[in-house]
Amino acid sequence: MDSVKLLVKKSQKGDTKAFEQLVTMYQDKIYALGYQLTGNHADAQDLAQNAFIKAYRSLSGFRNEADFGTWLHRITVNLSLNEKRKKKAELSLDNPVQTEDGEMQRLVVSDGDTPEEAFEKKEFRGLVHTALKNLSSEHRTILVLREMQDYSYEEIADVVGCNLGTVKSRMSRARKALKKEITKLAAESGRRLPYQDKHKAGGKQ
Repeated sequence: MDSVKLLVKKSQKGDTKAFEQLVTMYQDKIYALGYQLTGNHADAQDLAQNAFIKAYRSLSGFRNEADFGTWLHRITVNLSLNEKRKKKAELSLDNPVQTEDGEMQRLVVSDGDTPEEAFEKKEFRGLVHTALKNLSSEHRTILVLREMQDYSYEEIADVVGCNLGTVKSRMSRARKALKKEITKLAAESGRRLPYQDKHKAGGKQ
C-alpha cells in the first residue's frame, strides 16, 4: 500500500513512469470490472483505457489517504453508467455484464456434482448471464460490485456515491429483479431451475 501511495505522489508530480507502474498494477482488475459491466472484450478494453486516462487527468484531485483501487473502480463504474445513459438516450440497446463461466460460480455452489448436475448448473449460469443483461444499469452495476468484485456494502456506497441505506435497498431490489428475470427466462425456454430455491440469485447477505 505504501508503494502505491508513493507511486501516486510521483504521478501527481508528473512522473509518467510511476503512473505506468500503477496501470500495470491495476489493469487486470479494471479490465475484469469493465468486462463484467460491458459484456464484451472490445468495450471492456475501451472502458479500461478511458478509465486510466480519466484517472491520470484527475490525479490532482485525488487525496492519497483514500484507496487508489477503489477510486479507479469508481471512475470505471461512472464512465460505464454515463455511456449507458448516452446509449439509452439514443434509443440504443445495451448488452453488458458477464464474466467467464468460472467467475459466475459464486451464484451456484458446487459440491462435487454429477455430470447431469454440472450441466444443469451451466444452463443456470446461462440464464443468469442473460438475465443480468436485461436488468437496469444501476441494478446490474451493484450486483457486479457485490457478487463478482466482492465489495462490501460500504465500499459499494463509496464507489457509486450513495449512502449505505440506499445501497442495501437497491441491492435488495436488484436481487429480486434478477430472480424474477431468471424465472421468466426459464419459463420461456422451458428450462428447469433445480437450484432456484436452494441458491437464490445474489446469494450473499
